[in-house]
Amino acid sequence: MKLSLPFLLVSTTTAFAPAPSASRHVATSLSVASNPTTQLIPPSKIDASSVASLFEERVQKTYGRYPITFVEGKGCWLVDEDGKKYLDFVSGIATCALGHSNPELTEAVSTQMTKLHHVSNLYYTPQQAKLAAWLCENSCADKAFFCNSGAESNEAAIKLARRHASNRGITDPVIITAEQSFHGRTLATVTATAQPKYHKGFTYGGEMVRGFRYTPYNDIDALKKLVDEINTTPEEDAKAGRKRGLAAIMLEPLQGEGGIRPGTLEYFATARKLCDENGALLICDEVQVGMGRSGMLWGHQQLNVEPDVFTSAKALGGGVPIGAMMARGEAANVFGPGDHASTYGGNPLACAAGLAVAEYMSEHNVLENVQERGNQLSAGLEDIATRYPSVLGEVRGWGLLKGVAIKEDAGCTAAELVGDAMKEGLLLVAAGPSVVRFVPPLIVNEDEIADALVRFEKAIEKRVKSS
Repeated sequence: MKLSLPFLLVSTTTAFAPAPSASRHVATSLSVASNPTTQLIPPSKIDASSVASLFEERVQKTYGRYPITFVEGKGCWLVDEDGKKYLDFVSGIATCALGHSNPELTEAVSTQMTKLHHVSNLYYTPQQAKLAAWLCENSCADKAFFCNSGAESNEAAIKLARRHASNRGITDPVIITAEQSFHGRTLATVTATAQPKYHKGFTYGGEMVRGFRYTPYNDIDALKKLVDEINTTPEEDAKAGRKRGLAAIMLEPLQGEGGIRPGTLEYFATARKLCDENGALLICDEVQVGMGRSGMLWGHQQLNVEPDVFTSAKALGGGVPIGAMMARGEAANVFGPGDHASTYGGNPLACAAGLAVAEYMSEHNVLENVQERGNQLSAGLEDIATRYPSVLGEVRGWGLLKGVAIKEDAGCTAAELVGDAMKEGLLLVAAGPSVVRFVPPLIVNEDEIADALVRFEKAIEKRVKSS
């Protein structure tokens, strides 16, 4: 028997103060509610003839979805339920680094499932230890913490920075992030995301999580001024025994959702110096740009800077959910048992996927491919931009994380141009309202880059002709 929510609420309310005439009804309803059926409806019995209808009825609308249902993928291509093929230059938003149905990744995950897919972090597992070692051997990090997503890896970095500041006697730790940044969707990481549109409806008394301050990206003078301000504790707070101070500067080496904007060498060198002078941590959010996307394993390597903490997710598991927060030096030993944790973090299945991605990247010259194909993509986009100067502007980015700006008077948004490209069988993704983002799998080949450029230009040509 299926009980509606109103029925349950009425029954429960009546149970506390039942009217004499309703006592029998109350007893019956409580009996039914406390003895739910053990008969389950199996998924095989659910009508899935219309996936879009099921989404409309049963999935919360946290995404605006394009009207396509994908059922299969191979390499850089996806196939929808009607059999149409699409060249995938979204790759799960920079996640499917090895493309779709990669044999090595498939075998690693399948084999691990037949052995051991999950145990608690109360015990040792060889896959987690080996992946942590690979991450550290190929970076400036000394130790790694594993979780399930980019937001969780950034959340871990935020907690680490606050604990580190607390150990220095700071009661009011402040973390600086950059305007137009994007760090995740948890309350702390969305607060760190310095874009007010993501804060709307999630404040308490008009405030998000306290302890974050924002500064313009790549603005050295503004960063210095803000650090000086943070290091001055308000007089009233000082009298109360409180101490404000800089806990960390948290930056994306290249802003993804903020419009594909790379950091400058001078800006990151300044951030490093300010952190050193103030005993604070430099945190690099590598969730999107890391794991080879920039043409180097880590985006901060493009900027000749070593962070104290950096985060990874997305491409780390090639599409299998995994995140990691890496730290070096003193920062690597801030957390102790019980300070932070993750039930699924670093389980054998996720780490087997991470190891397969790491092995493939190490053995197949993936970084070289990213650099070469990235150069080809940039040159092609710039060439198209010269032919359609009324629509396209600057081409920017690193490796295979590229964006092309849409002119203000182009007559279309980035999202609309993405829709146009989709009609040509090319999947792209917007990075803000005025930048089209190209993030193909890292194994994309020369012919596929050329194919994508032809399809993109066709979409622009049709848009121009129809305007």
